Amino acid sequence: MTTQAYCSIGTPGVPWGSAEKTIWLSNQTRKRSYETDVLGVIERLRGRFDVVGYGRIEYGPENFALFAIRSRNWNDALPAALVTGGVHGYETSGVHGALRFVDRHLAEYAGRINVLVAPCISPWAYERIHRWNALAIDPNRSFRENSPAPESAALMRLVAPLRDRMLVHIDLHETTDSDESEFGPALAARDGKTFEPHEIPDGFYLVDDSEHPQPGFQQAVVAAVAKVTHIAPADANGEIIGSRVVAPGVIEYALNKLGLCAGITNARYKTTTEVYPDSPRVTPEQCNDAQVAAVCAALDYALAHR
Repeated sequence: MTTQAYCSIGTPGVPWGSAEKTIWLSNQTRKRSYETDVLGVIERLRGRFDVVGYGRIEYGPENFALFAIRSRNWNDALPAALVTGGVHGYETSGVHGALRFVDRHLAEYAGRINVLVAPCISPWAYERIHRWNALAIDPNRSFRENSPAPESAALMRLVAPLRDRMLVHIDLHETTDSDESEFGPALAARDGKTFEPHEIPDGFYLVDDSEHPQPGFQQAVVAAVAKVTHIAPADANGEIIGSRVVAPGVIEYALNKLGLCAGITNARYKTTTEVYPDSPRVTPEQCNDAQVAAVCAALDYALAHR
């Protein structure tokens, strides 16, 4: 949908109700296959790793089984790590980067750290290449008690027994040009507000936890990713997406207070990656590889600084 199309739903300045959300939903079309792109890959990984189902998302006649991949021979004496992707379904490298990490590197950490990977948290949105779920809710603002987003609630149930045992959690995302051309205007229209454009950063960056920052950890991840793709510079105000840059390629959010996925555990080391896939300087393969580099660097740093 275009900015004008979003503005045509409902009355400008008035938040959407159920009727407006129904109109919005009717305009969403399936563009790719979760079963082929994600479940097919997970099925091929079953012979090497443990695969666990953790729920099912149902929207009308459509339903999506949710799966996570675990280290084989999980050992409770070892530290644990969480890797999440696809909280926003349109952020493609988050999903495929998580799966690529499992395929190429997860076995390297056997006997050192237990790793739980949830590669596609929002399958309906993955198929529509959208930020929201079918209820016009952003799952990445919904990781809180009594979550209105079934995708967020399902992941929280999966992680709850391990919440206090996680050493590291890395949540894989993208910042895209469509954040400004589509999803920003959609959010403003849905909430009855005026859309205020922001500058899209050209390059990779991270979001640290402002309440428990780990600057050394963040810089180790940035350094690893810089070997794969370029790091986003600060804008003229010293900011990235409206937040102050605290170190090269790093900003901070209050992860838990904002209901963000990276805040769902009490891990010492937390971060959200933001790959920029629309840059003419990168390919989809580089975006996937940047996510993989970030995961490996996060695990390596956490293990070295327990």
